Amino acid sequence: MSRKRRIFDIDLPEEPEAPAAAPEPVADAGAARRGPMASAIAENAEALKARRSTVEAIREENDALAHEYVALRDAGHVVKPVPLDQVHTYMLVRDRIPGEDEELAELMTSIRELGLSNPIRVMPRPDGTGYELVQGFRRLSAYRQLHEETGDAAWGEIPSLVMPGEPDVAGLYRRMVDENVIRKDLSFAEMAYAAQNYAAEPSTEAEDVGEAVAALFQSAPYSKRNYIRNFAFLLERLGQDLAYPTAIPRALGVALAREIKERPEIVGQIRDALTDWEGRSIRDELDVLRRFTGQGDPEEDAAPVPRAKTSGGTGGRTKTTFHIQSSAGQVKCTAGPGRLEIRVERDFSSIERARLERAIASLIDGLG
Repeated sequence: MSRKRRIFDIDLPEEPEAPAAAPEPVADAGAARRGPMASAIAENAEALKARRSTVEAIREENDALAHEYVALRDAGHVVKPVPLDQVHTYMLVRDRIPGEDEELAELMTSIRELGLSNPIRVMPRPDGTGYELVQGFRRLSAYRQLHEETGDAAWGEIPSLVMPGEPDVAGLYRRMVDENVIRKDLSFAEMAYAAQNYAAEPSTEAEDVGEAVAALFQSAPYSKRNYIRNFAFLLERLGQDLAYPTAIPRALGVALAREIKERPEIVGQIRDALTDWEGRSIRDELDVLRRFTGQGDPEEDAAPVPRAKTSGGTGGRTKTTFHIQSSAGQVKCTAGPGRLEIRVERDFSSIERARLERAIASLIDGLG
């Protein structure tokens, strides 16, 4: 008898079905069909898009720079070349007393060799005919003379700062005076001359020279304004008779104005002493003026300058400047502590050294 095999029912977990394989990426049928021409067109389109973005960025940057330039120009901070014939000096009388400018040649040499380090300042004229000069009369004069002497077109234009607004005569006077006073480039006679012209200008509010001095020299101490008023009085009495008013030292000018106020008759005497005296030097004219004030020593005209105290030093006088005539022409001399400067139109480097040494030694020995 055969034995039956016993069968057990066992429930086994079903095996998960294997995930279907990811389908192979199918190439774009359109790309597969794209030829070389289509690819070139697509690449060119991308390049044009990038180029447009670059152009837009450059345009934005240029616009920003243009706005900045216009703002700087309108504020008077942009230097531009202006033809000399477009710069006018009609609206105010300059603070320089008419006459030969002995230092103009030095300025021309500096500009010719080094260029113009400080541009002039101008304003557009209300009538549209160029510009009105605000500051830089000597610089403009140097450029005009360089252009006249050389005929070079390079000197036909001058670097200029074009200031905003329309010229205001009172404002022009103040700007002109402020620049020169700050640079200590004006004599007392020139400051007085500027005040006289300011008072005579109908468009200003000054009724007399005193008000003009107060308006033009607001930042100056009272003593300096008083000196300027004294020089204005002196120019009013003797201006037409003086050949070298800018050479008059402060102390002499104030003393002479005081003497004229106390003794008006000396005006005629001074005129008689100077009349028909052609070719007189600065020293000659100052000697005449000193004679009427009792001042005989030229150094008495120079006010002492305070000096810092040192262990072995003492105070000294300020420098003295004067002019003399010589066979070589007019000589400008400046004397100060430890310094003697002589300027004359002559090339001293062409003189033999031994001869030059002997001349200098003789000069020093002669001064004691």
